Amino acid sequence: MLAELLRPNWLMECTLAELPLEALQERGIQALVLDVDRTLLPRRQSLVPPLALGWLHEAKQQFPIHLFSNNPSRQRIGSVAQTLGLPFTTSAGKPRRGALRRVLAQLNVPAAQVALVGDRLFTDVIAGNRLGLFTVLVKPIDATGQPCQRDRLQKMELRLAQWMGAALR
Repeated sequence: MLAELLRPNWLMECTLAELPLEALQERGIQALVLDVDRTLLPRRQSLVPPLALGWLHEAKQQFPIHLFSNNPSRQRIGSVAQTLGLPFTTSAGKPRRGALRRVLAQLNVPAAQVALVGDRLFTDVIAGNRLGLFTVLVKPIDATGQPCQRDRLQKMELRLAQWMGAALR
């Protein structure tokens, strides 16, 4: 059971900034829920890298988007969300489902047509899979929008998930 929850629907070898929007549309995706730290923003930063910003502007034209973060800083996450003109949730408590259920109710889109995009298996992917969302695991982002060179946490999570029986790749 846990092995199934740890398997993203789409395991990407790229960052959010390189995620092909048309491929999401082809999969019937109607809305996006985006993790913030290390998915949209580099660690401890408040500026969206230009590559990710360009992707976001294009994505906003095609999908409703909600920023969804375990980070408790309403000031930091709220500032980013306000700059982007997006709704947001802080202290989400992923992988718990309560806050994500509220976001799904606001989006008013069937769960299977919502993609949760994040960089962590044990929070983002489990949370999305528990509610039947289309889960996308991307590489953590650096300040330029490129894959972070130090993504030891994600690598460790992937190894642990495989050890636990999750079929990844």
